[in-house]
Amino acid sequence: MADKLRWGMIGCGRIANSLAGGIALSEGSQLVAAAARDLDRAEAFAEKHGATRAYGSYEELVNDEDIDAVCVATVHATHASSTLLALRAGKHVLCEKPFAMNATEAAAMIDEARRTKRFLMEAMWTRFLPNIVRLRELIAEGAIGEVRMVHADFGYRTPWNPTGRTLDPAAGGGALLDAGVYPLSLASMLLGKPLELTGVAYLGETGVDEQFAATLRYDAGRLAVASGAVRTNTHKQAWIVGTDGQILLEPGWWGGSKLTLFRPYHKEELEFPYAANRYVYEVDEVVRCVAAGKPESEIMPLDETLELLRTMDALRDQWGLKYPGE
Repeated sequence: MADKLRWGMIGCGRIANSLAGGIALSEGSQLVAAAARDLDRAEAFAEKHGATRAYGSYEELVNDEDIDAVCVATVHATHASSTLLALRAGKHVLCEKPFAMNATEAAAMIDEARRTKRFLMEAMWTRFLPNIVRLRELIAEGAIGEVRMVHADFGYRTPWNPTGRTLDPAAGGGALLDAGVYPLSLASMLLGKPLELTGVAYLGETGVDEQFAATLRYDAGRLAVASGAVRTNTHKQAWIVGTDGQILLEPGWWGGSKLTLFRPYHKEELEFPYAANRYVYEVDEVVRCVAAGKPESEIMPLDETLELLRTMDALRDQWGLKYPGE
């Protein structure tokens, strides 16, 4: 590997632009190339972000010998195929959330990473933000005692567009995969694997879940309540409730900088400023792990990513929601 981790970007949409900004801020990274099915779009993206190469196919990008790692920032339905393409070409991969459409796809991606001995991580950027790092530290220090409940929400109102990625079943649309993955990942980080879960959803005109709510039970009677929406603006907060206090993550918590610690007769507001581009922290995690020869991140391990997809599959089974091809 060169002095810097040399990145290629698969996909040139909104998230890809954010990831490219994170790569630019990462001292150990360099964006080398971008690929889109439309070469003109890839060329415009490369010029915008200082990459020297643009490709009109993903295959060309992954076969570029000067690329060490690939960001997969395509629509949900092509995360698995793009990741497998990159891994088989010998590249490390940071794959946007949701990691895959379902657990079957996720298992194949993880198996391939382990077979090829390449680094692979779900791009759950929230987990690496300074306030979430401090959240984990506070809980480990016993600041709120034993965590007993997690309440987390992420809902927004997208304009009605039945063929857009948010509402199109073929693109993996719906609240669960697009928004719900955040509160469910937070619960997973804090509580582990659920023993039991139940949920309800409203399946709209296109057949995807426009909003949902789920309750999950963990060992020792611990609980989580997660909700998400793509056609309803919600409160967008997260509460972590312990035996000796609570922690509130502000609205927009998945990309926030603050937390408020509540203990008996005590309230403390804490702020953890972040870099101009909040995606740099997950990019730095990839750089750190690859440099150390680690096949995966201890902060966002692959087995947890797989278990999260199993949880989402189980919820969709309850709702009768299947994507094309499943």
